[in-house]
Amino acid sequence: MAMDAGEIERLIRDGIPDAVVRIDDLRGDGDHYAAYVESPAFAGKTRVQQHQMVYAALRGQMGNELHALALTTVAPKS
Repeated sequence: MAMDAGEIERLIRDGIPDAVVRIDDLRGDGDHYAAYVESPAFAGKTRVQQHQMVYAALRGQMGNELHALALTTVAPKS
């Protein structure tokens, strides 16, 4: 079963409350998404650590109900 874009956004916002989140359905099939996540919590963290934070916020859905997610993470510029 595919995940809804709104559910992906909600999970990320719940896990990273100060994040700016944008979700795009890449194919219109509910299985292939791109996520842009910007958060001050990413400051000083490597890209891998930032992605791990997003995956943790998704609570194990990545690879299960969420098939594919192209992820862009950034810390806001000061």
